[in-house]
Amino acid sequence: MSFFRTLSNRAREDELMDDFSMGGEELSEALQHLRRLNRIFAAPGPTLSGVEKLWKSMGCPSTLSIMDVGAGSGDVNQKLLRWSDQKGIQLNITLVDKTEEACDEARRLFRHEPRVQVQLADVQEVPDASADIVTGSQFIHHFEGEQLVEIVSHMLRASIHGVVINDIHRHLLPYTAVWLTTRMISANRYIRHDGPLSVAKGFTGRDWRELKERLQRETMTYEWKPLFRYSVVIPNDP
Repeated sequence: MSFFRTLSNRAREDELMDDFSMGGEELSEALQHLRRLNRIFAAPGPTLSGVEKLWKSMGCPSTLSIMDVGAGSGDVNQKLLRWSDQKGIQLNITLVDKTEEACDEARRLFRHEPRVQVQLADVQEVPDASADIVTGSQFIHHFEGEQLVEIVSHMLRASIHGVVINDIHRHLLPYTAVWLTTRMISANRYIRHDGPLSVAKGFTGRDWRELKERLQRETMTYEWKPLFRYSVVIPNDP
């Protein structure tokens, strides 16, 4: 993948991970390497920030259910589990992904964690009101236009109290950092191709304002978080 590209608008080409006819060991390896990237770029932080914000708006309940859609191996949820231990919250997490490789990686990663269940499914198959909070980390940048609105709308229907989105800020600095880092830590073509492309498919404040208007959700908020990510909270209407 060439380094040079314009970032003024969201990239429209598909990532390799969007081709579900591919997969196998190469995809499983990519999911493992993606966990390393997530640690380097502090990926779990925006999800935790959004979940805690929504949890407080719920009145800080002692039990909480979360469904993470498009979860991959679900590694960002490890931080949520530690947070729930600190807060004394009885937390249950369901990881949803539509690829066998992702579900297998998630089951392996959380094999000793009874609070985490893994479900092979398309997010659009998830029933309404499936969990208190539905999260999506680095998931919705795979969609654009009307499909983006439909996916987020379904996430809202699948949640009881609201949705938390953690996704990438489209900017030259993270694009350059991810392009260089993927080439230093991995020879996997998914990682080298999809890592930088995911930044180019990411969001700016303008994109979030447009989504807020299209969803007609006045209570939707978005905050910039390190390292070049957004934490987006969309409460369900009372």
